[in-house]
Amino acid sequence: MVPPDRLLAFAAAALVLIVIPGPSVLFTIGRSLALGRIGGLLSVLGNALGLLPIIAAVAFGVGAIVAESVVLFTIIKVVGAVYLAYLGIQAIRHRKDRAAGTAVLPRSHWKQLGQGFIVGITNPKTIAFFIAVLPQFVDLHAGMVPMQMMELGLVFFVLALLSDGTWALIAAGARDWFGRSPTRMERLTATGGGMMIGLGGILLLTGNKS
Repeated sequence: MVPPDRLLAFAAAALVLIVIPGPSVLFTIGRSLALGRIGGLLSVLGNALGLLPIIAAVAFGVGAIVAESVVLFTIIKVVGAVYLAYLGIQAIRHRKDRAAGTAVLPRSHWKQLGQGFIVGITNPKTIAFFIAVLPQFVDLHAGMVPMQMMELGLVFFVLALLSDGTWALIAAGARDWFGRSPTRMERLTATGGGMMIGLGGILLLTGNKS
């Protein structure tokens, strides 16, 4: 178990990093604008679930290997960036259908959840963050270091889920208002798609390690 003082310190640090708008928030807003409240929340849940394998991998040492391999790190980064761009392009391509209520964007809840999961698990910055931050709050004298890192990672998971879920509800609320006009809905869906494409570009252009 992580000592309570270290756990609280990590929660405070993680909350600051999570609340500040970043790639996860941009993805959440983009998906909520394109898919609505349910689609946005499912994307948030999928994105958060994508953290769990990363947390486990980092806790048990696999993440360190990936972080030290420029090739593996770059592959993960490119896959994540391309997939984000694909989702954004799909939203823009079918914006008219979405506005008319006949969109071919993923209506299956499982598919929306799965797409969020892929985005979450292919985010290399998450691996870098956990490797750099989790060990700082581990008490070596308490033993069971992997389990301590898992515990810290789960705290981050819960905080991210709550914060991104709030952003999804806010964006979906704005979408509902815009939805009263097909033209505004079309533009809003295109904006959401553009945000996902832009996020993919940002991820692709960032350095190999951070």
